[in-house]
Amino acid sequence: MKPIRKCLFPAAGYGTRFLPATKAMPKEMLPVVNKPLIQYGVEEAARAGIADMAFVTGRGERALKDHFAVSHELERRIAGSERESLLEDLCRLVRECHFSYTRQLEARGLGHAILTGETLIGDQAFAVLLADDFCVTEDAGVLAQLAAIYDEYQCSVVAIEEVPKAETSNYGIIAGEELGPGLYRVSEMVEKPEPGEAPGNLAVIGRYILTPDIFDILRSTPPGRNNEIQITDALKTQAQNGKVLAWRFRGRRFDCGSVPGFMAANEFAWRRQSQSTA
Repeated sequence: MKPIRKCLFPAAGYGTRFLPATKAMPKEMLPVVNKPLIQYGVEEAARAGIADMAFVTGRGERALKDHFAVSHELERRIAGSERESLLEDLCRLVRECHFSYTRQLEARGLGHAILTGETLIGDQAFAVLLADDFCVTEDAGVLAQLAAIYDEYQCSVVAIEEVPKAETSNYGIIAGEELGPGLYRVSEMVEKPEPGEAPGNLAVIGRYILTPDIFDILRSTPPGRNNEIQITDALKTQAQNGKVLAWRFRGRRFDCGSVPGFMAANEFAWRRQSQSTA
């Protein structure tokens, strides 16, 4: 049994809801207060014991690479000043983690983005984190919660939360047998069903642990909704063999892929940061 050592970050979307800000940079670089979403994601992965960070990029790749690289000139400029502490967390990540990148040549859905990352992952179980799902927890991060479940069951695990029935068309929705408080064995998974067609209101959010057979499944998965390769469809195939669990994570999620969610995340994070420094 091997622990999860790699995390894949799909970051090749167009971020059209944030234009013109995202015209030349990925939406994952948008800041919550003074830190980009992608850095929060990498920090969450690092807290889960993951050291290898793999990125699937599109245009705006340079912004990601420059952020997670040493900047000698900037570090020298702020050395000894009160602003030096602002880079401490990022510099520690750059020293302690390994960063690799590959490019998605065309946007064909999340499933295709994950398949594009196969060369960076290899034949091992891995995490997937969508940075525009900004998650706040009081104890273990969401990926750490999923990794603990993977360690016990050795199968794919997805994070879920309850959403209003009227919003099921925005998510992948699961149904299944509850094995224990908050833990489900998935029997059904539907990508963005209309409320009247949804098997429930438990929605998959942007945190996954996936076993490496997902790559072969994705290769044989035909395009689904919006003519894209959906990770939901591939997970549904795994679930038919009882090999997908869903965990109702402990914490709060902000949908930073939408403007209202992004603004709410900033308000929450600023209030929390102000209280901690008061």
